[in-house]
Amino acid sequence: MTDQDRSDRLEQALFEIRRVIAGQDAMLERVLVCLLAQGHLLIEGVPGLAKTLTIKTAASVLGGSFETELGPVFCNFLLADEINRAPAKVQSALLEVMQERQAPIGGDSHRVPLPFLVMATQNPIESEGTYSLPEAQLDRFMLKVLVSYPETADELTVIQRALDGPAPIEQILSIEELVELQAAVRRVYVDPALSRYALRLAAATRDLAAAGFDEQAPFVEYGVSPRGPINLVLAARALALLRGRRYVVADDLRALAKDVFRHRLVLSYEALAEGISADDVLEVVLAATSSPEHDHLRDEVVA
Repeated sequence: MTDQDRSDRLEQALFEIRRVIAGQDAMLERVLVCLLAQGHLLIEGVPGLAKTLTIKTAASVLGGSFETELGPVFCNFLLADEINRAPAKVQSALLEVMQERQAPIGGDSHRVPLPFLVMATQNPIESEGTYSLPEAQLDRFMLKVLVSYPETADELTVIQRALDGPAPIEQILSIEELVELQAAVRRVYVDPALSRYALRLAAATRDLAAAGFDEQAPFVEYGVSPRGPINLVLAARALALLRGRRYVVADDLRALAKDVFRHRLVLSYEALAEGISADDVLEVVLAATSSPEHDHLRDEVVA
């Protein structure tokens, strides 16, 4: 498959998913990023925003299977709908499979099929009967995507599609082609300066005061874990391929930083009391942390 073939196939897949899902372009792009980067995805939003439908549609378009043989986790795409309603023991078992990509049955461990992707949804507005995921378990998700209400024009499209009935879905990619695309992601070039930029962003959240963010420092108990910059660079590779490039640029990292980092920040009680979110903190850090392009321009001026 040539570079142009990959770009065309991914564009076709996105187009087919958009025939069912109106708007929510950022969410759809991130679904493909996780698929290509072999990461797991957590989508959070109020009911009725097509979170579950998006995941099911993506599985149909990309040739994945929800069918199981050995048990409920032995499939290509595992949908964990409203994961915060699952008891802690179930959450723990699921998140172990996410990390190890195998599950014990009768004393033996069995590998799950590859590719294997957990796509979970979470409803943020209800607390009764829910079990919040511990921070260490949230860290297993590559991205946490927040979904908001659609724009008016998109919502009108949603209403019309509901009246017309479900559209037939065409499979665009096979599992074999998806595996080939995942291999292509691993060949996307990442300049060492961009890896250092990802690390600078993560390190700033771990000691905000030392990084010059005195105003934000009281709002964070623990900063981004080492999985944060690793997943940011991996996800940026997938985004670069999705956008038709064989190399990562700083804009790829900036576009994904909140999705990769927001669930890896542990906020303080002070932040919760003042209504400060992880995104509020990350917005300041992203705005003030120079990117490699800016460093390059600064070095030229100094020279």
